[in-house]
Amino acid sequence: MKALLLTFSWQELRHHPWRNAAAVVAVMLGVALAFSVQLINASALDEFSSAVRSVNGQPDLELRAAQGSFDEAVLAQVARHPQVVLASPVLELPSVARVGERRLPLRVVGIDALALPTIAPALMPRPADGADRYALLAPGQVFLNAAARKAIGDQATQLQLRAGTQWHPLQIAGQVAAGGPALAVMDIGAAQDLFGRGGQLTRIDLRLAPGTGHADFIRSLQQSPGWPGGMQVAEPGDAAERVSNLSRAYRVNLTVLALVALFTGAFLVFSVLALSVAKRAQQFALLGVLGLTPGERLRLVLAESLVLGLIGSAAGIALGTALAELALKLLGGDLGGGYFDGVAPTLRWSTPAALTYGALGVLAAGVGGWWPARAAQALPEAQTLKGLGTAAAGGGAHRLALLLIAAGGALAMAPAIHGIPIAAYLSVGFLLVGGITALPWLIAGVYDRLAPLAAHRLLPLLAIERARRMRGTAAVAVSGVVASLSLAVALTVMVASFRDSVTRWLDVVLPADLYLRSAAGAGGEPALFPPAFVQALAQLPGVARTGTLRTRPLLIDPSRPAVTLIARSLDTDVGRSMPLLGAALPVPAGQTGIYVSEAMVELYGARPGAAFEPLARAWSPVPGGRPPVFFVAGIWRDYVRQFGAITMDARDFERLTGDAGASDVALWLAPGAAEGRVQQAVQALAAREAAAAEPVEISSVAQIRATSLRIFDRSFAVTYWLQAVAIAIGLFGIAASFSAQVLARRKEFGLLVHLGFTRAQVLAIVAGEGAAWTAIGAVAGLLLGLAVSVVLVHVVNPQSFHWTMDLLVPWLRLGALCAAVVAAGTVTAWLAGRAAAGRDAVLAVKEDW
Repeated sequence: MKALLLTFSWQELRHHPWRNAAAVVAVMLGVALAFSVQLINASALDEFSSAVRSVNGQPDLELRAAQGSFDEAVLAQVARHPQVVLASPVLELPSVARVGERRLPLRVVGIDALALPTIAPALMPRPADGADRYALLAPGQVFLNAAARKAIGDQATQLQLRAGTQWHPLQIAGQVAAGGPALAVMDIGAAQDLFGRGGQLTRIDLRLAPGTGHADFIRSLQQSPGWPGGMQVAEPGDAAERVSNLSRAYRVNLTVLALVALFTGAFLVFSVLALSVAKRAQQFALLGVLGLTPGERLRLVLAESLVLGLIGSAAGIALGTALAELALKLLGGDLGGGYFDGVAPTLRWSTPAALTYGALGVLAAGVGGWWPARAAQALPEAQTLKGLGTAAAGGGAHRLALLLIAAGGALAMAPAIHGIPIAAYLSVGFLLVGGITALPWLIAGVYDRLAPLAAHRLLPLLAIERARRMRGTAAVAVSGVVASLSLAVALTVMVASFRDSVTRWLDVVLPADLYLRSAAGAGGEPALFPPAFVQALAQLPGVARTGTLRTRPLLIDPSRPAVTLIARSLDTDVGRSMPLLGAALPVPAGQTGIYVSEAMVELYGARPGAAFEPLARAWSPVPGGRPPVFFVAGIWRDYVRQFGAITMDARDFERLTGDAGASDVALWLAPGAAEGRVQQAVQALAAREAAAAEPVEISSVAQIRATSLRIFDRSFAVTYWLQAVAIAIGLFGIAASFSAQVLARRKEFGLLVHLGFTRAQVLAIVAGEGAAWTAIGAVAGLLLGLAVSVVLVHVVNPQSFHWTMDLLVPWLRLGALCAAVVAAGTVTAWLAGRAAAGRDAVLAVKEDW
């Protein structure tokens, strides 16, 4: 076998390097895209986890509030617990640093330097040379990590830190070893005074006595007298796990999308080897006469496909590594999902991942080479040596096709596994393979009924009859087009459905004319507008009314990402201001109505018409008041927060928290009011108000819609590129198949010429066959694509991102796509058949004289 590869197969590669290079490139691109996505996300996640570990340290347990901060009296209560060896208080706050004209989003961490070293040594301040060794305990002193020092400049000795609406000068007294995004560490007491958070903490790190069971300790802590509500106990690895869970569905979907190129690459390998086997048919037959068995012929062609796959996979691993390195430098590990914002990771090479994706590339090439290998195995040696072609492939696989399609439908009903729609992806694969397997059956069913209609027209009759009688060959030829077109149709329907749903969602969630937000929010939480400022906005000329919105992260489950609590002004008719799924339910007296996103139903079991106890447990009760009861009055669609959001009326939020601030203000304009003048009046009012130390951002609803849809289109631009690549590969398969058929049928075409057919008529027969084959391929691809799109829209998206959308079929676009494929397939077949009507075809008949 090795000798044949080095002689027989090597000669084929030397004579047709570009054709084989196309197959190698297809495998290479598929492996490179998938492997680069894996490397980028693994590197970003590893860097983020390392940064979390350096900041959080390695305590045994962490205490956090479900929302915001909590009273530092909890520290004294915990520290007295007999099983607690050490309790380290922490205050974490987002802010903005300013050095000259430069501004930097900065995370400020207030620590107790006396309790910190054994729990989080990476946060321990290290005073600079010449600095007071007690600077770590002094107010007005900060210690920066490497990212913050690099952004601010090595020569800077001072910076200004924003606390609320004021800027405070601070001295840079040294550094900390913690990695990750820009970070500033200071004494916890100084941080509380600076930010007006006296007596408040955001986290307590605990070191327990040896042998203490975590579950028993947590139970005893929660059952202790005076234990405050709304406190969450987390394991030290929960923070990294939350980000991993948050980005997992996004990573998997990106990887599957990248593997689409590898899937279509398998068909390109098939097309290249099918043409190669057809051209070398007589050589294979001669080798068979000389003693090469059919099984050895099969193994030889399979070995050729595996060699192509091995070369493509090796090149793909190298290219994927280079792409990952480039993306990490340019994008910093964020592929558009926003999960690793601010993380600048270095490349983490993974040998197991490289071997896995390399094996996938070799496997794809092997699958693509299987049918050509079977064709080489089944060659009738004597008939092939005489140049009489090969026997038609048989059909009869409709039972297997029905079984595969039924299995695909059943898998589509299966639930997600650990939040990943594995069964749904298998369903898509089964549907595609089952549909392609059913092609001979479909071709027979369609053209058996069309044949009588073309009985009196010679050229269409010849094209249709060949499609009928060579249905196996036709099915193999158009399989690449069916696979690529079905994926293109499915992606087109999914993107169109998603875009239409997002557009209608924006119409509901953006009812006002103008939206106002403080530009100071770039560093973390936006600065809040006080009630007096909102009331002043309502009095401006041209403003009919105002509405407010306030968001706050809410940690219900420490092992999951925080959900978003939204307090906003709600109309009496909630359905007009929220995209509800169904009618809103009346809220019982004495309960607080909330509206949950679809993710809350899936992840936390929230049900309309029932009380939502997890929110009540996470809510800090009002001193002296009864614990609130939250009634789920409706479910709404949210295309922004995939891990859950809870909306309540702003008046209920103020009643429960005493906080009347607003992070966003919506303005409805009076009839006839000029939008530009209102914006100028808002800016002037903001400049006069003390609350607006920073300029405000004012956006019209049209600007927000246009920006949102532009981001959406940019996010899905890769799908259009993958559609073009898939269809191009499918058309290349058509060209290769027809070239192979022309070579095998040279005597047939020569005989037609001898019988009086003109060159144009022979070309018309070939083009007619191409039209007949690609037309049935387009129909099959359209039907399969619609079936796959239903799985993507109604199964993959809800299981991956926990939101639903309405199915929208863009018939005009799909019709144009199918028509373009049929036209391209016809032209491709015509170009491939031009050699059939040449002088060689006429002389080919003399070979048997």
